[in-house]
Amino acid sequence: MSPVPEQERLARAALSFLAEPADPVLGALLQTWRPEEILNAVSSGEDPRAALLSIEHDQSLEHDQSGQPARSGQMGQRDQKALDRAFGRWRARLSQVPSAARVDAWEASGLRLVCPGEPEWPTQLDVLGETRPVALWLRGDADLRFACLHSVAVVGARAATGYGRHVAMEMAATLAERGWAVVSGGAYGVDGCAHRGALGVGGLTVAVLAGGLNYGYPKGHYELFGAIAEQGVLASEWPPDRAPTRPGFLVRNRVIAAISRGTVVVEAALRSGALNTARHARDLCRPLMAVPGPVTSEESRGCHEIIREWGAVCVTAAQDVIEHLSAPGEGLAEPRHGSIRPRDSLDPVAAAVLEAVPARAGSGPAAIAIHAGVDLDTALQCLGALAAAGFVERCVRGWRARNNA
Repeated sequence: MSPVPEQERLARAALSFLAEPADPVLGALLQTWRPEEILNAVSSGEDPRAALLSIEHDQSLEHDQSGQPARSGQMGQRDQKALDRAFGRWRARLSQVPSAARVDAWEASGLRLVCPGEPEWPTQLDVLGETRPVALWLRGDADLRFACLHSVAVVGARAATGYGRHVAMEMAATLAERGWAVVSGGAYGVDGCAHRGALGVGGLTVAVLAGGLNYGYPKGHYELFGAIAEQGVLASEWPPDRAPTRPGFLVRNRVIAAISRGTVVVEAALRSGALNTARHARDLCRPLMAVPGPVTSEESRGCHEIIREWGAVCVTAAQDVIEHLSAPGEGLAEPRHGSIRPRDSLDPVAAAVLEAVPARAGSGPAAIAIHAGVDLDTALQCLGALAAAGFVERCVRGWRARNNA
């Protein structure tokens, strides 16, 4: 991959001002026309169809395999009314298009524009097809594409409980320690805890915001965003000074799901925006996981729903996430089991004899043998071995179990 020509970069920057992210008409046009051609057509003031078809284009794009004009064919399939409405929206915003000098000033302040085809562009975004971002505005020292190659989205409720905040921070910290970049949305609650967990161990974290990077919503995370920029990267489809809108958060979520190798929902009510991210992950066939919570908690009902109805994998720790996202045979840990007690190493006969020994009053070997279902000689042999191992001891009435048995 090589840097995109400056003309295309400026055109993509302009289009990010004219169209809302995931605009289906713009996405469809970008499959056929170059960004600068679309911008010229919008700026011309002509009929959209005529403006596009009059654009001078490369010979390599003139005809499809049947010999018919490829672009004319595309326009023939386009909904003219949708095209007219889209051009109307975009032309109303032409006064907002930044000059090249303004773009340079933003880049001088620490922002950078990354376009499809450039080295830092996360290629997994291409799975979004016509809703792929036109470009991404970034701030931060980390390389976005590199970070996303080994990443996991950790999302959840803004109104997170203490349980959700603890799980998010602990899981994100462990994931970051194991070399995974943590992706989230920079919001209050689970998102913020996920970012802080990764930052706390010196790991990579990516915040995908639903507004411009200079606007920095929510304002209460000003210091957090500064820390992410120093240690990770902030990303947004929106122009730098654009305030977020309510629909914008849902539109943003498709990017979180697409750039991550998998998505974990830590806490979510049934109407949580985190379930929208989960739905995108499911629809993109990306691994989807959820953390269970108390059955009495409203903030965990969404997690339980996607486990039950969507087939999300139940995870309780970072190791579960790593095992689910790793290639077969990789990321495996030792089998889990409960605490091991000394008596777990006993053979079945010795364990039966120990079980027959009373804890307080004591009992004779004959009674112990009957209770354990073994003969007297076997009971005596086992009692001797159990005494040597510290499980039983002699008493006035015979044998009794020791407290640590």
